Amino acid sequence: MMPLTEPMFAQAIAELMERDPDLARAVARWCEPPFWTHEPGFPGLVLEILSQQVSLESANAAFAKLGVRIAPITPEGFLTLDDITLREIGFSRQKTRYVRGLAEAIVGGALDLNEVGRMADGEARDALLAVKGIGPWTADTYLLFALRRPDAWPSGDLALAKAIQELRGLPAVPSYPELDVIAEAWHSWRAVAARILWHAYLSARGR
Repeated sequence: MMPLTEPMFAQAIAELMERDPDLARAVARWCEPPFWTHEPGFPGLVLEILSQQVSLESANAAFAKLGVRIAPITPEGFLTLDDITLREIGFSRQKTRYVRGLAEAIVGGALDLNEVGRMADGEARDALLAVKGIGPWTADTYLLFALRRPDAWPSGDLALAKAIQELRGLPAVPSYPELDVIAEAWHSWRAVAARILWHAYLSARGR
């Protein structure tokens, strides 16, 4: 599967602006979004888990602290950290369990993230969903940021729903199923549309 590259990213933004006046308006107002990516493999998946239901700033801060404790961030290194240390870093009890389980699955051979990276989107998503603590949003954001899949779409993302509400002047935040239907219009480049929307959401809030 061809990962998204910066030239492809620029091409996709131009195509989406032609397809969708709302996305075009977002880019005109806030400029093109950054080409956000995460490191593939265990570090990227840890960051996605840390990002579950917290702010971007909080997740990044905890990930940075983890990188100070263990460098590089590996499954084996993570398994040396006790609960107290992880709590100081910023891991909740639940996320500690999730990432420990992930690390054990990788070390034990139950999950091969290199192999996942070679799978088609649907297969890769299914392989990730088989790991406790990895739900659809986490799997989709890993495909989007770490594997750089052009059409990955993080269903269930509140910031994307709010960005659409604001761009379209909707009276209410669209439901996640409604948002997924809207996103079908951006098929083949949904990961790029998501970056445009996130950038608009963050920029409107001075972040």
